[in-house]
Amino acid sequence: MRSVFLSICLTAMSFGVAASEPTCEIGVYTNGTKSLIPHQRMQADGSYLPFFYEENGARGPIGKQTGVICVSDNVLASPYGDLEKTPLQETNTVFMSDGLQLKGRLIEPAGKDAGKPLVVFVHGSESTPTVGASYYPYMLAAQGVSVFAYDKRGTGGSEGSYTQDFHALSRDAVAAAETAKSLAKGRYGTFGMFGGSQGGWVAPLSANKASVDFLVVGFGLVVAPLEENSEQVFLEMREMGYGAGEIAKAKEVTDVTGILQASKFTEGFTALKRAKAKYKDEPWFSKIEGEFTGEILRATEADFKKWADGVDDLNVPWDHDAVAVLQGITVPQLWVIAGADREAPGDLTNVRLAKLQADGKPITTALFPKTDHGMVEFTEAEDGTRTYTRVTDGYFKLITDFMKGPIKASYGRAEIKAP
Repeated sequence: MRSVFLSICLTAMSFGVAASEPTCEIGVYTNGTKSLIPHQRMQADGSYLPFFYEENGARGPIGKQTGVICVSDNVLASPYGDLEKTPLQETNTVFMSDGLQLKGRLIEPAGKDAGKPLVVFVHGSESTPTVGASYYPYMLAAQGVSVFAYDKRGTGGSEGSYTQDFHALSRDAVAAAETAKSLAKGRYGTFGMFGGSQGGWVAPLSANKASVDFLVVGFGLVVAPLEENSEQVFLEMREMGYGAGEIAKAKEVTDVTGILQASKFTEGFTALKRAKAKYKDEPWFSKIEGEFTGEILRATEADFKKWADGVDDLNVPWDHDAVAVLQGITVPQLWVIAGADREAPGDLTNVRLAKLQADGKPITTALFPKTDHGMVEFTEAEDGTRTYTRVTDGYFKLITDFMKGPIKASYGRAEIKAP
């Protein structure tokens, strides 16, 4: 309950330190026409599996069944032939933010193109390192974008305590931007930020202070974290077959749990008692979860005391005004929405982005249908269980084309709406 999007980000975006075998190093491996990126992907049990991604989003485990095998640190055997590691200019560094030393890495494509874009990669809510562990920066570099990645405070090689305080994380992102521009001086044209998931709150907060030329957000939200919880509950209700009447009742419950959460469990207990008495016999009441509502409904007195005492409090700004932040940004933005996102339902975000477009904001939206958080496609069983297969085709090409400008008319199944 203490972390927004944490579970999904561990699945979709975060990776740990490399295992000892095989020896394939993270990077871009290519034969000139096909590129793959190997890395170590965290599994549900906390172990790491050697995995690869293609530029079109296809992915799979490294091993005999897929035909993708690490031959050495610099050679990756694949169905497309042997792929050799592409030389990239990688510069490791440290920089300061709020008195903390953070670890960063600038990754630049080979060549002397001084007009290529430079992007700061603003991570999601993962509590694992980014530098040398996430495939995302290398995916962008494989397509001609210079990327500055860094370990968020309290993770990897960065000092401090792990937090989900958007404002503190925004200060780190601005410091990362200053460092990236200094390191890449004279070797880039435009500068921007990419924020994924929770980074979709942090990157916009940082945009003006970092003097960006563009902003890209993947599977983020234009809602407050309190609203994210409610939207998730409403989606759960719809998937269980409930209509507007039952959802209106559920809203009463999420409003109450929201008061408790935002007040750090100092207010709302009387209202919670009333809501439980009112709806305890409703068949949906015991089934709702959301980001934190279900946990609050099941909580004991000991749980409430622990939370009120600040145990595991990650300082999430629950009432964050995402709309007001975007109203203050004038540079071009791309928002990519997962059309079947269970962790960050996008209905209200789509409505608000459309309103901002109508108000004249230079926002382009791209909705990929039948994709879940992380822009991943899936198959779905009769009981609603999803098996994730790949990152949807066209997603990576779309975001890098926007960074380089201009975008084309078609990217996979994306439904694009220009400003």
